[in-house]
Amino acid sequence: MENNNLDLNNGEAAVSQESTAKRGFFTKIMDAVYAFMDNIYAKVIVFGILIALVLTLPLFVNNYILQVAWNAMFYMLLALGCNIIVGFTGMVDLGFAAKFAVGAYTSGILVHTLGWNFWLTLPVVVVVGMIAAVLIGGPALRLRSDYLAIVTLGFGEIVRIVARNLEITGSASGLSGIKRPFIFGVQLTKIWMWYYLFVVLVVVFVIASNRVKDSRFGRGLAYVREDEDAARAMGVNVVKYKMWAFIVGTVMGALAGAFYVMQMAAVSPNSFTFTQSSNILLSVVLGGMGKVPGVMAGAAFFAIFPEIFREIGEYRMLFFGIALVLVMIFRPQGLWPDKRRR
Repeated sequence: MENNNLDLNNGEAAVSQESTAKRGFFTKIMDAVYAFMDNIYAKVIVFGILIALVLTLPLFVNNYILQVAWNAMFYMLLALGCNIIVGFTGMVDLGFAAKFAVGAYTSGILVHTLGWNFWLTLPVVVVVGMIAAVLIGGPALRLRSDYLAIVTLGFGEIVRIVARNLEITGSASGLSGIKRPFIFGVQLTKIWMWYYLFVVLVVVFVIASNRVKDSRFGRGLAYVREDEDAARAMGVNVVKYKMWAFIVGTVMGALAGAFYVMQMAAVSPNSFTFTQSSNILLSVVLGGMGKVPGVMAGAAFFAIFPEIFREIGEYRMLFFGIALVLVMIFRPQGLWPDKRRR
């Protein structure tokens, strides 16, 4: 009996060593990529190629590929906003779809029902986003981990159900026929116009995220993420920092939602399900929490990967799930994690 137990333990140890070796192999590959990207000349070359590709993409692809690229950038906007809450602060948000629902419905109602100019709705979207963040964050941000996740999940479902039952939001059918905005007298009706507009939005969100990360406020968020008790002992007002992170992330999500509804010219409650929130959260976790390029890579993966297998129908989600499992096995810290997490 003892020999059998010994053989079993030896077998488990061998499997564990083999798994560790595989993880170490993939980790070495990714670390080599990171070392290459840390070189300033390599970074300039890679980013130069990416910028040239992004700027010239509409010149040699069809509208379908442009639509997929636009969708990827929209996910990047949402993931960057969620990253402020999840990646920088360490909170778990399972209702981020409600954040961009607030912005989408606010802008959609003001433009479609009240006849406002879209650009004038953006300050209102920011204010409404801040109010929504305070309403949910005030009573909830003293909670941690699973409890906070449940509260944000409940908030997301409340927003969706309310939108489904209010007459001003169009009830279950939502709002349609929303007039698209103008820029310099030109109405944004072509997909390539929205593509370039979202390129600008992604750049703005990236700059804002990096400014937050490199600021004193961002360092305070990092302390809260690593150890709330230690941060509180060092004089960090944990609730205040978490509240401001929640506000910033919510406002970014609301602004993304406002532009989303203008491009789609319609909005309905079906766009703000729990599945949408989980996809946004998984983009942050998959890409690498706290790492801005990693989060963008995770969002692009979520938007583009299912489209590659669209021809095989529902089975594409099977391949998508397998890819997620493989990444979580071999890169549990994400595709491109922050150096401190790496």
